[in-house]
Amino acid sequence: MSVAREKSGRLRIWLLLIFSAVALALLLALGTWQVQRLHWKEALIERVNDRIASEPVPLEEITALYREGEDVDYRPVTLSGTFLHDKERHYLATWEGQSGFFVHTPLQLADGRYIFVNRGFVPYDRKDPATRPEGQVQGVVEIEGLARLAPSEKPSFLVPENDLAKNIFYWKDLDAMTRSAGLDPSDVYPFYVDANDAANPGGLPAGGVTLINFPNNHLQYAITWYGLAFALACVLVAAWFRRNRADGE
Repeated sequence: MSVAREKSGRLRIWLLLIFSAVALALLLALGTWQVQRLHWKEALIERVNDRIASEPVPLEEITALYREGEDVDYRPVTLSGTFLHDKERHYLATWEGQSGFFVHTPLQLADGRYIFVNRGFVPYDRKDPATRPEGQVQGVVEIEGLARLAPSEKPSFLVPENDLAKNIFYWKDLDAMTRSAGLDPSDVYPFYVDANDAANPGGLPAGGVTLINFPNNHLQYAITWYGLAFALACVLVAAWFRRNRADGE
């Protein structure tokens, strides 16, 4: 009977060791992954900061980079054209504590093509362009802002579907904006522009709404996973010493 109990005890110890080894390897892998993510995030932040600090370039240069497969997100750009205010699209947003919309308006360029410009924020009760006629600037305007890439799909299943009938967008579906505005997709640029505050004459919308905020908690996550791995290792070492002491008595 004692032999059977001893075998059973050894089996439990081996199972515990195997489980602990797998858990330790998993914790170390998670910590290492977070370190890699930390380096990636730091490089991303540095790259974006360098971009937004650079001099703006004409839209044609940004377009050439895009066609070559280069990342054009957050690149400063200048462009000119005529706003099609009757086709503006409204993206639900908050800005400086207020609820409202970012106004995305097609800008018709000299070559007849269009690019959506996020002109900025309007409060919820100013969604109707009739409430802000001074901001519906006419004629050719010069715009300066940041090139932005729209998401290719809905960010999460928790995000509602865009309400095209009410012209309310819960995520920036550029294709849907194009179709609902009655524009030919082949004539619309595949990226859009966030106008800066100085490039938005006439009052509302209030420009300069680009949020450049990349949460970087990977160091804390790495410390957490490595800390758990260290704690598990300490428990295993303590258990091993306790077991040896018990066998020696």
